[in-house]
Amino acid sequence: MTGPGHGRGPGAGADPERAPNRNALWARTLVDELAAAGVRAVCLCPGSRSTPLTVAFARHEEVRTFSHLDERSAAYFALGRARRTGEVTPLVSTSGTAAANFHPAVVEASQGRVPLLLLTADRPPELRDSGANQTVDQEKLYGDAVRWYKDLPEPEAEDRKLRSLRTTAARAVSTAEGTPAGPVHLNVPFRKPLEPVHVEGDVPDDLPALAERGRDGAYVSTTPGHPVPDDREVREVARALSAERGLVVAGPADPPGPDPEAMTALAHATGFPVLADPLSGLRFGSATRVTPVLGGYDGFLAGEATADWPDPEVVVRFGASPTSKPLRNYLADTDARQFVVDPAGGWREAEFAATDLVVADPSRLAATVARHVSGPDSADWRARWEAAETAHWDAVSDEDAFFEGRVLADVFALAPEPSTVFVSNSMPVRDADRFAAPAARSLTVLGNRGASGIDGVVSTALGAGSATTDDLTLVTGDLAYYHDMNGLLALSRCDVDATIVAVNNDGGGIFHALPIEAYDPPFTAQFKTPHGVDFSHTEGLYDLEFERVDGDDREAFRESYREAVTTDGTTVVEVTSDAEASHRVRERLAAEVAERVAGLDGD
Repeated sequence: MTGPGHGRGPGAGADPERAPNRNALWARTLVDELAAAGVRAVCLCPGSRSTPLTVAFARHEEVRTFSHLDERSAAYFALGRARRTGEVTPLVSTSGTAAANFHPAVVEASQGRVPLLLLTADRPPELRDSGANQTVDQEKLYGDAVRWYKDLPEPEAEDRKLRSLRTTAARAVSTAEGTPAGPVHLNVPFRKPLEPVHVEGDVPDDLPALAERGRDGAYVSTTPGHPVPDDREVREVARALSAERGLVVAGPADPPGPDPEAMTALAHATGFPVLADPLSGLRFGSATRVTPVLGGYDGFLAGEATADWPDPEVVVRFGASPTSKPLRNYLADTDARQFVVDPAGGWREAEFAATDLVVADPSRLAATVARHVSGPDSADWRARWEAAETAHWDAVSDEDAFFEGRVLADVFALAPEPSTVFVSNSMPVRDADRFAAPAARSLTVLGNRGASGIDGVVSTALGAGSATTDDLTLVTGDLAYYHDMNGLLALSRCDVDATIVAVNNDGGGIFHALPIEAYDPPFTAQFKTPHGVDFSHTEGLYDLEFERVDGDDREAFRESYREAVTTDGTTVVEVTSDAEASHRVRERLAAEVAERVAGLDGD
């Protein structure tokens, strides 16, 4: 039975190679152009209004599809793939609140400069503001968190409109992956029929081939530019870096990350230590063999031991603001000339201590400046920082207690090579910053430090794992694990394996580091918020292996982790811990490091 205007299905005279109706043609055109622009995977969420897009993606031989039941998890999964690859993985949703569930990941992608393309299906324009079911205002739904928004016209099998659609698809990908990378939102209205049924006369026989079939390759190719200062400005930066006391500070990197060789060249030319955030792409890898890459600064800059050190004369900063608060405070308190290098000309220095903003591609600038630096020998300055670094790691090594920070240190030491290691926000990323020592290991370390939320952590990690054949380890806290348990469904639906280390201290352990700890009530009930959830039940729900390890038994954890990373499938290793006890160990270590570093001046 057919409804008005719906046709009768593909009859004897229908051409199977032609789109059966204008919606199918519109969606196929959009998907063809996205694939031509380099899209190789898509995350699809079930829904009726998005049927034309879902069918077009499912039938495209060059695009891998990931099916997700939860839109929020889907968005973070797509974000994780893009964070790992630097390439966009589009998202498709139906209309209504489904699209609103993408919003947290959109915020993270915007703040973290991760490419994201949102294709939200919508009702036709006349149903907006009408009370029609599942119809909400999707116009500029994500506000200014997107790099570009466009409400597409209604599908029409017309030459100029199809050429416009192809151009829009190309622009969407290039904008999402551009400088700065980030989310792009295309709102796509459809009216029925949504299924690929034949509608007589909907697609005219004389439609120009260029509009219907596109060009050989992308309809519009984008050649990206890379900002580099002119020679005079490069020489000015080089003159400033030709100083005796300086630092290279590498914060969390924008995907796909800096060129280690360029950063190594700059470090060699200046003789400056490199303070490398665990998410910088520089703390791990072969560069650590030949470059003074430091990772203990969060420990030895935290106390008064370095207060009498001479200030650096110059600092050059790459990436986002460092995870380490002691480092940020140290840089704010110096009188050094500070260069912030940002390819988009953005301001990512919340202490407002920087003196110069250099709009340039970080790797290109580092390589170019390295050829012009001709400064004094920085051996004494570098030795001071390296001695403090050694004192920090010696103190950590001498600590007998097995605490949360040691879990992170062991993961980074034992992860197979190559591995992608994803660290959650709250305490895991901070413990990685302070306790994961630089090493010449093949590790890609990722985290969501754009907006620094604990939502979507599981899904982001699994999305990153889906983009590579590397082993995947996620280190997360119990609240972040709870917050995104829905994301575990991707293990089976998206064919991803992971080793998940869940540090379970029954609540918000990070709040022990804040002054509110001294005020109980309301500290326990309203801040630490113990939940008492038994996560072992996720074993049966999501078909994974679950093992619980006592937080006082380091060797048991190391053995469990070693076994998990060599076992097929997914294993969750839960480490029970006492958040307050772990924080007391961190405080004790900070005092010990400060004492050892202070003693260096007396040697």
